[in-house]
Amino acid sequence: MTEQFSVGDHVRWNSEAGHVEGVVIKKHTHDVDYKGHTHHATESAPQYEIKSDKTDHIAMHKGSALTKI
Repeated sequence: MTEQFSVGDHVRWNSEAGHVEGVVIKKHTHDVDYKGHTHHATESAPQYEIKSDKTDHIAMHKGSALTKI
């Protein structure tokens, strides 16, 4: 089972530009359309919206792509 995160958790993930850090701003437990794509999410496998610390960019990732810091 993937680690669960909460709003406000500080996390790190790997992007094309290298490792990025940010804060979880929303947890999705149902499918959500984001930037033209449907991201599948369930209670046991949620998707997280994260705001980058450096750029304020909003990204969406599965819990398996995130590491709590």
